[in-house]
Amino acid sequence: MNNGEGGFSRFIKAVINSLTFRLVIIGVLILVMLYPVSMVRELIDERAERQESVVDEITSKWGGAQTIVGPILTVPYEIRRRGEPSEIHYLHLLPEILSITGDVRPTIRYRGLYEAVLFNAELKLSGSFLMPDLEALGIERKSLQWSRATTTFGVSDLLGVADTVLMSVDGVESSMDPGEPIVDDGGAAVSSKHELNPKSSEFPFEMSVDLNGSRWLGFIPVGKITTVSVQSSWADPSFAGAFLPSERNISDGGFTARWQVLHVNRDFPQCWIGDRYDVADSEFGLKLFIPVAAYQKSMRMAKYAVLFIGFTFAALFLCEVIRKKRVHPFQYLLIGLALVVFYTLLISISEHIGFGKAYAVSSAATVLMVICYARTVLGRKGPALVLGTLLGFLYGYLYVVLQLETYSLVLGSGGLFVILAGAMFLTRKINWYSTRTGQQEGVSGNS
Repeated sequence: MNNGEGGFSRFIKAVINSLTFRLVIIGVLILVMLYPVSMVRELIDERAERQESVVDEITSKWGGAQTIVGPILTVPYEIRRRGEPSEIHYLHLLPEILSITGDVRPTIRYRGLYEAVLFNAELKLSGSFLMPDLEALGIERKSLQWSRATTTFGVSDLLGVADTVLMSVDGVESSMDPGEPIVDDGGAAVSSKHELNPKSSEFPFEMSVDLNGSRWLGFIPVGKITTVSVQSSWADPSFAGAFLPSERNISDGGFTARWQVLHVNRDFPQCWIGDRYDVADSEFGLKLFIPVAAYQKSMRMAKYAVLFIGFTFAALFLCEVIRKKRVHPFQYLLIGLALVVFYTLLISISEHIGFGKAYAVSSAATVLMVICYARTVLGRKGPALVLGTLLGFLYGYLYVVLQLETYSLVLGSGGLFVILAGAMFLTRKINWYSTRTGQQEGVSGNS
């Protein structure tokens, strides 16, 4: 009976000392570390949502994303049929030529740890309306009610209108009041009434708009030829939408951009009767953004957390095999938690000093802590420095990858391939079936 118990004990001890068992334990520990990593990712999402809510609060008192549509000239006309009451229909005309020039002045507002970039845009619009071929549209010229013509100018958020909007049509100026939008652009509108000259076929116009907004300044190309020229002192614009600038110049002192869009580039007509058109697909414009997206970069870092933990555990295990020093699973767990704490340090510090400096501080502190702890666990300085050097290399390499948008994926996957190839090369001669970890229970706190 004693021999049986002794044999079973030796079997259990052999299993515990086997490399396969140790690798299984390490694999389980890596899976266990997925839970704190998921908590870190939830923390990043929570802080990012908090920042977004603060930015929304700031912009709600200033002006949101702005898209301008127009101006659009509307002329009512009367249709009379014998024995029936007359009907009023509306002819909507888009500009033959539309020229927009703008000076966009950015400003940054702070609320606690968070910041939002706002802008004030002084826009000047000019161009002309051209009366179409009325006969082709089935409209009699004498049925047009020239004295009841209106111009409509669409603005996404009327809260951002900072001054009276004045518009001059055919030399007569009038102020614009809140009105009904002509197109389905999802925004609001201002409009004014004009008395047109029945003998004219072309009606020049000019208007100026002082507009506050945030995040986005967009334009709808309603002109048969639409040109937009914008300048700003902001050095980090992002051009987006259906059309990119034909000319642009970006420097540390700001940017200039110019678009030219023709009516054949869009999918709505130059004039129509009655109907409303959805013109949002033709929108183009620019964003003023703060280039340091700390939460986005932190989330990208967190996606590599399991690889960091896996490579660090693998390096520690190789040191354990080569040095024949037993490392307790609890000590693996503490090192894994140190790697997770790096992310909480990164998030919290980056909110105060920026992502780059926070990354340097957090990674240096984590590497130093792992080196000091591994020095005690492994009993020698050399393996601990090797482990710390590997970890420092991983942090440095990933920081470079994070700065590259176009080549981040290829560099990330290529780097992982090189690291894996190096691990395979260094361990190619190890006989995993004959190798055993040290028989001692541990060193310095390992008992």
